[in-house]
Amino acid sequence: MAEKLIDVKDVALKNNCPECFSMDGLRLTFRQKIRETKFYKTITSEISHEITCKTCDSIIYPVQWTEDIDRVFEYQKKAFTPKKKSIYIKKTSWIIAISSIAMMALILFLIFYLGL
Repeated sequence: MAEKLIDVKDVALKNNCPECFSMDGLRLTFRQKIRETKFYKTITSEISHEITCKTCDSIIYPVQWTEDIDRVFEYQKKAFTPKKKSIYIKKTSWIIAISSIAMMALILFLIFYLGL
């Protein structure tokens, strides 16, 4: 089963980076997990977030956050709306389900109508 994270929302923050003190490099990214198999694809309700600085190419972990970054993060977290949790059934599943129903119907027909 393949799992991957897709970017749902990417926000530029106007705060100082705790590493390089740049004002224009911080990016907050919200990601949502997707699971995909041969039979279905599902969007889960699992959300992750990450703050990175594009100027110094570093990840800013919550331990390094200032009060300003924490406040902006909480605001963006409340404003964020994730994609709806859903399941998409692929063509392979439909083919298996329909062929199974057809086989059962054929077996029942043979048993009850032809007396086999």
